[in-house]
Amino acid sequence: MSATHRIHEPLAPGMTRVWDIDEVLFEGDTKYQHVVIGRTAQGISLFCDNDRQSTEFSQLVYHEALLVPALLLADRVERVLVVGSSEGVVCRIAVEFGATHVDHVDIDEEAVRLCARHLPYGYTESELDSAERGDGPVTVHYEDGWEFVRRVAQSGEKYDVVLVDLPDEREADPTAQHNRLYGADFMAMCRDATGPGGVVVNQAGCPTLWRNETLIRSVRRFGETFGTVSCFASDEHEWAYLFGRADHVADPTALMVQRLATSRYTPRTLDADALRSRTVLPYHVRKAVSGVGNAAVNGAG
Repeated sequence: MSATHRIHEPLAPGMTRVWDIDEVLFEGDTKYQHVVIGRTAQGISLFCDNDRQSTEFSQLVYHEALLVPALLLADRVERVLVVGSSEGVVCRIAVEFGATHVDHVDIDEEAVRLCARHLPYGYTESELDSAERGDGPVTVHYEDGWEFVRRVAQSGEKYDVVLVDLPDEREADPTAQHNRLYGADFMAMCRDATGPGGVVVNQAGCPTLWRNETLIRSVRRFGETFGTVSCFASDEHEWAYLFGRADHVADPTALMVQRLATSRYTPRTLDADALRSRTVLPYHVRKAVSGVGNAAVNGAG
């Protein structure tokens, strides 16, 4: 059966990936982006502005790589702040790990509700209804993540983990509203919103040689902002994630591996060997950020 729809996903200059959509479940514009949800060879999949955000087949690999190392690196996990991540998967993982209070902030209310309606992972519609009311450990806030974090940082309120999960930074499109949530000013506000031993985690870009510009910029910003920087460059997905603590941790990978052994949450897509092998930045990224600061080199290298 031929596909009823195709999405051309830009990867790098001169490089495009084509997705066959066998059935379109939703296509339309929200206030902030063009959203397509449809059935692909990887199951039901989410696309925003032609970028694949998640698929039924690989979403857990992505979300565990994003969140689990941060939960292990944090000294405690009771209060978690999530910015973006419309599907809601990381909120569920945080609760299963032991978080008792999760604030989920997303600027695109319609996209979050579409995910709950159509995706077989993340929030169900009833779970989202409860989270919108704050009836449980997760509370959803539909507002600008920048403003939410700014208020938190100024108020003195603290989180154990602050997670920022957004589409890739778009340097070629300065009008993309989410670009500012990659910047050094926002990372500093996220740092100020964490308590002692708290962790900031960011979807930091792609480690492949032909698409690593966002990752290089992110490592530089983290190195200038945090006393400890670690990474997880997924070997089964195409994304890398950065983890920052304000204080200094001599061996963040060893700490994560130690805590994994007694964690109440058992990851299904990564283990101690994955943590040991994937917390070293790719060669060309390390060369590009050499000299930025000890945090960027020693913590993530």
